[in-house]
Amino acid sequence: MEERHNLDLKPIGTIHSPYKSREEAPYQGCGREEICAVEVFPEFEEGLKDIEGFSHLILIYWLHQSRGYSLNVRTPWDVVPHGLFTTRSPNRPCPLGLCVVGLVAREGNILKVKGLDALDGTPLLDIKPYIPSLDAKTDAKVGWLEDKLTNS
Repeated sequence: MEERHNLDLKPIGTIHSPYKSREEAPYQGCGREEICAVEVFPEFEEGLKDIEGFSHLILIYWLHQSRGYSLNVRTPWDVVPHGLFTTRSPNRPCPLGLCVVGLVAREGNILKVKGLDALDGTPLLDIKPYIPSLDAKTDAKVGWLEDKLTNS
């Protein structure tokens, strides 16, 4: 049996978006045109060096308004419950959010991005560059979503 570890996560910034509540937020950020501001705390600003050369970024954040979870959930795409780990439900045992966003501009320690579904005030945990040759998987299977995504 493996030992379980407690984690101490330190936010590197805050996400500012037009979405003030879970009801206002889109199910997914892809395709959204609203511009959001990703504030990186000043002590981490140096880590943004050269970020302007990337068109897309991967943001990892803490879903701070997530409350509880169920291991079987219904999604917007199906009335049948599916296993939590086969969905993108924000209600999870460890509520991490992940979104690929388009980088619109950098203004000092502020990144202007589009395609984000995070709520206003969401703690930002990390930023990584999106690299198509490493991140895109053209042969990926999407399980129970196969028919749902092609018919929507």
